[in-house]
Amino acid sequence: MGGIESFIFWVRKYFLTTVLIPVITMVITFFIVGNLPDSYRSEAQITPGNMGETQELSVLSNNSAQDTRIIQKHVNMAEVMRSKSMLNLVSYQIMLHDLTSKPFKEKSPLLKQLNDHSIKHAAEILREKYAKKEGLNLRDTEQNRLYNVLQSMEYDDLSLKSSLSVYHPEDTDLINIEYSSPNPDLSAFVVNTLSDEFISYYTNLVKGDQRSSVKFLENLVNQKSKTLQDHIANLRSYKIRNRILNLNEQSSQIMNQNANYELRIQQAEKDIISFRGAISNLDKRFNPEDRRNGESTLPDINQGILSTRSEIHSLYDKYVQSDFDEVYKKSIDSLQRIQYTQIDSQPDKSIANPLDNRPNLIQERLNLTLQLDLATYSLNSLKVQLAAISRKYDNLIPHANVIQALDREIETVNKENQDLLTQYNQAKMESEYPVQLRQVLVATPGQPEPSKKLQLVLLSGILSSVICLLVLLIMFYLDDRIRRPFELALATRAPVLGFLHLVGNSTLDLKGIWRNLHGTAEMREFKKQLRSTRFEVNKELTIAGSRGSILNITSLGEGEGKTLIAACIAYTYVMVSKKVLLIDGNFDHPSITQNSVTTLFIEDYFDTGAIPGSNFSTGIMVMGNRGGDKSLFELTDENTIREKLDNLKSIFDVIIVETPSLESLNKAKEWISFSDKTLSVFQAGLSMTPERKQYANYLSAINDKFIGWVLNKVKTEGKPVEYIESATVID
Repeated sequence: MGGIESFIFWVRKYFLTTVLIPVITMVITFFIVGNLPDSYRSEAQITPGNMGETQELSVLSNNSAQDTRIIQKHVNMAEVMRSKSMLNLVSYQIMLHDLTSKPFKEKSPLLKQLNDHSIKHAAEILREKYAKKEGLNLRDTEQNRLYNVLQSMEYDDLSLKSSLSVYHPEDTDLINIEYSSPNPDLSAFVVNTLSDEFISYYTNLVKGDQRSSVKFLENLVNQKSKTLQDHIANLRSYKIRNRILNLNEQSSQIMNQNANYELRIQQAEKDIISFRGAISNLDKRFNPEDRRNGESTLPDINQGILSTRSEIHSLYDKYVQSDFDEVYKKSIDSLQRIQYTQIDSQPDKSIANPLDNRPNLIQERLNLTLQLDLATYSLNSLKVQLAAISRKYDNLIPHANVIQALDREIETVNKENQDLLTQYNQAKMESEYPVQLRQVLVATPGQPEPSKKLQLVLLSGILSSVICLLVLLIMFYLDDRIRRPFELALATRAPVLGFLHLVGNSTLDLKGIWRNLHGTAEMREFKKQLRSTRFEVNKELTIAGSRGSILNITSLGEGEGKTLIAACIAYTYVMVSKKVLLIDGNFDHPSITQNSVTTLFIEDYFDTGAIPGSNFSTGIMVMGNRGGDKSLFELTDENTIREKLDNLKSIFDVIIVETPSLESLNKAKEWISFSDKTLSVFQAGLSMTPERKQYANYLSAINDKFIGWVLNKVKTEGKPVEYIESATVID
């Protein structure tokens, strides 16, 4: 809080400066802005529509970032409008207007220097550059001179850009173009010309990109189509080489054949088991002798039907190989009927056999045997054919993998081709439509803008005030002078026992203060400060313990007010009925001696030891010195000094010694060595220089003798006062 109070005091000190500078600044600003011409602002608006969508089309892009692209599109458009190349075109148009018709503003000195021939030549250069959409070549002498003319008229790209504003209002699909100038017609001309040039430029750019996109996509579509035809041809060639017409149908057919053969094999195995069981049951009906008799006739029977059985076997093989063609089935059935006829006629050859039913049983057994033989043969034939089908399926699997890979490649290429074809058709269709970029608001000459002269004047005053305060703040923090007690305490790390304000008297009448002869508020406050200082000093002397304590008062430099402080403290003790001896120990500057009427000198006392008039009970006695360049030890030896001072302690309650400043360090140290306590005076407004810091460190190093500081000449807020040069101690 103390720092804030100090800064406020600092500002009040320079209050007049902080007021005059802003006032002067505002007056100067008023005269400067008073001559400024009025400003006219014109505005135009451009809507992009859906322009540029084809330009943004990319073969590998999608619509996931559409919003971002739209925002970026508006930003790009605004940047193009502010670009040097675009502003150059506007600059050429304005200059051509001024050269060929009534100019927008008064001609500059450079333009006035051009004759008719030069003006005509300049117009030709501008038209050529405008047609080629080029900037001026500043290395060329003529074009560099023409650019200087543009600058003198403030028609160059930098001058135009400084007054141009291009922005995209939020939540709209518009781009605003604003320009301000002293001429309303010029403002409208710049905005409308920039809009026209930008629309022409961007339309050509978009159409060129659209044509490039269509051509690029057309080439891609042709390449993909050729790639697709190549893949289809490779697949067809592979199928022809490997005799594969339809992989799926062939695979399905083989699987169906495989299932059919497995089903027929299962049926044949069942028939074999059935026939074997029937034969086994017939064999049990024969006795051993009958069986031998019956079996003796089997060779003749087998020889009779052997040829028929062979034909059946041959036809069955063809039947199986033809995938069970019904033609072969009918032939097999016909041969089986013939075989049954042969079997039926077989028993006639064994009429001599006495057994009545044996021929029937033999005939039945022979029939079952032939059927078992046919079932066994068919089983083997079926298994052989099933193995052939399995081999055919196994051979088909590698081809299936290759064909599937070729089909996937064809499908992928076909999908890419269809996507490219869709994009190509869309790009070609959009290229046929006109670009929808257009100017929806045409600029017209408007009224002058509200004057900002008053705001500029006020702003100049505010800024100058802020700058003044900032400068004062910097000066305040760079100023290391000590003005307040807490600043002295922080700088020295020692207690501050009191402080005294400056008062407006050249000579201070202490007796008058204590008798209320000077009852001003200033003097009443000064008396309070003296009492407070006396109280703090007395506490330290009381701690010393002995009657007649010696208080040594010094300072870091001469002229800081230690004479006044010594006199004031001495008089405060008198007001509490103390017997006080005030010794002037400053031989170089004996101020106390000069401001008193004493006849007692310290040189005489050390010589004779006599103190005439010391029998009073309360009051002040002053012991002066005769001055000169001398020190305490030059008057007498140390033992004599100590003895004489001890004698004074027995006579007086308090002995106050004003010593030289610490600038004459040896002279002050001599007095400090005989004192009980030491008090130092510091003048407010001085800095703690390294030399003074060294003296302060010395005081802090003398252990308990140093009791603290008294800050003198503290300025109060308000009017400055003259410092008290002296105090009347003895009337």
